[in-house]
Amino acid sequence: MTSIEPGWYKDPAEPTTQRYWDGGGWIGAPLPADATPPDGPPPEEEKPSPAAAAEPTSGQQQAPQALPGPATPDQAAPGSAQPVPPGYWMPPGQPVPPGQPVPPGYPVPPGYPVPPGQPVPPGYPVPPGYPVPPGYPVPPPGWQPQPRPHGMALAPLGARFAARLIDIGVVLLLNIAINGWFVWQYVAESWPVWSEIWRRSLAGDRSTDGLPELSDRAGGLQMAIILLAALIWWAYEVPAIANTGQTLGKRLTRLKVVTVDPGGQLGFARSFRRWNTLGLPTLLWICCVGFILQLIDCIYLLFDRPLRQALHDKSAQTVVVQLPPGVPAVPAGGRSDNSAGDRTPGSSG
Repeated sequence: MTSIEPGWYKDPAEPTTQRYWDGGGWIGAPLPADATPPDGPPPEEEKPSPAAAAEPTSGQQQAPQALPGPATPDQAAPGSAQPVPPGYWMPPGQPVPPGQPVPPGYPVPPGYPVPPGQPVPPGYPVPPGYPVPPGYPVPPPGWQPQPRPHGMALAPLGARFAARLIDIGVVLLLNIAINGWFVWQYVAESWPVWSEIWRRSLAGDRSTDGLPELSDRAGGLQMAIILLAALIWWAYEVPAIANTGQTLGKRLTRLKVVTVDPGGQLGFARSFRRWNTLGLPTLLWICCVGFILQLIDCIYLLFDRPLRQALHDKSAQTVVVQLPPGVPAVPAGGRSDNSAGDRTPGSSG
């Protein structure tokens, strides 16, 4: 920490006065802010003799000695020069005594007069007129700390993309196993049409006159394939997100879906609503509209601030976070409690 050079400065606890800073704390009596201070430190104040201090004057009662222990809000007098004891309960807006460090872990409220030489908390705006030491890291104007839902960092875009690729691969394998027969039948029904189109393209003929027409069975198979693909995707993603907040892709990339509300729970209804925005357009793949809607949904998170939510995240009020090191990818019991980040010190999906 860079120290402040000794000299006369405005008292952060009482801006209408100035006091002498000797490099380690305030000394001497305060002077008015507009008064001309002496060139050096103030003269030492005369201390009363021990005999005079020990014997109270007639008609006066000796004040009871304060018991040790945490101070109460009534005892926290502004501008007090007493050291801050451990466990001191500092009310919001109450200045720390000049020259005393901010108690560890104390949440500094906005407008809090930080003593000179003490570190400004991360993200805390430097008060106007505060003498910032040389080399002191000051947040730029308008800077805001990145949100940390449930105490965890937002998921990186690269990790979300990798998680989605893994999930697409898993769903594709499931479709090959479950939907393969329908795909094979559709290819057999539509093969004459595609064969004739291919023959004409090789011959340079772009006309569509006289092309064989798809049978009603081919149209039914096409609808069955699309419907099964959507159901397979739904069965893979919705229960997994509802129970643990993770699909296989998110588990491997250590991502997790949590609610925007710190006290919220995912649950089946929220997971279903989240999938609807992204998955239901699959039923419109037959006319290419569905793919365009899904592409817009996923691209939206590139521009969303500050939580980087895709449209399906916004519809369910969820956000994708990165699990901190040491936190298991799957919580004990297999259910998501949105509190993994709270136990630590301290998807595209």
